[in-house]
Amino acid sequence: MPIPPCAVLLAFCLSSAPAAAGPPIQVDAAQIFRDVAVLAADDMEGRRTGTAGGRKARAYIAGRLREIGVAPIGGAFEHPFTFSGGDDGLRSGANVIGLIPGAGDPARYIVVSAHYDHVGVRNGVVFNGADDNASGVAALLAVASAFTRHRPAHSLLVVAFDAEEAGLQGARAMMRDPPVPVAGMAVNVNLDMVGRDASHRLFAAGVRYSPFLRPYLEQAAQPPVTLLFGHDGTEGTGSDWTRDSDHYVFHQAGIPFVYFGVEDAEQHHRATDDSDTIDRAFLAGSAATAIAAVRVFDAHLAQIAAARTAR
Repeated sequence: MPIPPCAVLLAFCLSSAPAAAGPPIQVDAAQIFRDVAVLAADDMEGRRTGTAGGRKARAYIAGRLREIGVAPIGGAFEHPFTFSGGDDGLRSGANVIGLIPGAGDPARYIVVSAHYDHVGVRNGVVFNGADDNASGVAALLAVASAFTRHRPAHSLLVVAFDAEEAGLQGARAMMRDPPVPVAGMAVNVNLDMVGRDASHRLFAAGVRYSPFLRPYLEQAAQPPVTLLFGHDGTEGTGSDWTRDSDHYVFHQAGIPFVYFGVEDAEQHHRATDDSDTIDRAFLAGSAATAIAAVRVFDAHLAQIAAARTAR
């Protein structure tokens, strides 16, 4: 649907404590959708790892991070890696990693992540992956934009992972050769499929393992999002997404995570997952919800770290 002019810049206000004090959350809904449309266009060829389309996608993401004002880490945005692709032999990929230094405690990090790869071209048909996961990358860029405008107290490691579809290979590669000390990674906020839901429901998975995160997340939802908990093995809350995206690698390392995603089985890995099916208002609300979560985590990271140690 066309986006009305009044929604080009959406402002969402955080609710009461324990939210951090700060300016209203602003997201540029038009830019967020533009990022999805670019990444999910046919000329990205489905963004399969190791293809020209995948390389084009990560060049776009690196350019957007540079434009936003995020700094490269280790001298470059792109961090190459190789992995065994089974019958495909040794395959190559590259994560895109940037840094927003913290103003108060820069040695402690909130890792905000989204995978940019998808499944490519099958039988001559491009699988554009608008929701999976151009939507998550667009929300990731919106988070980065928010925190370059209003610098966080702690550092943000902004990561667009490659080869998630090949078995979380980009996340595994980063944790084998981390750009910052793993001990400094306090929490992971992972965004994977946040672009549409008929009932405007966004799930935050992970509080089963880190229940101390729930009070901070309960007031993070921004219109029109309804934030629900589950899909992390908690009885009666849906299928378990714990192993389903890059947050699992952080979980394996003992790092608390929250995974923002939707129930989108009808479009998952289908050729119909195109940008014109994205709910622009919901995507903007998902991005604002992620910003709200990162903001409140940033304000309470010492308490989160203490709770993590005590669990």
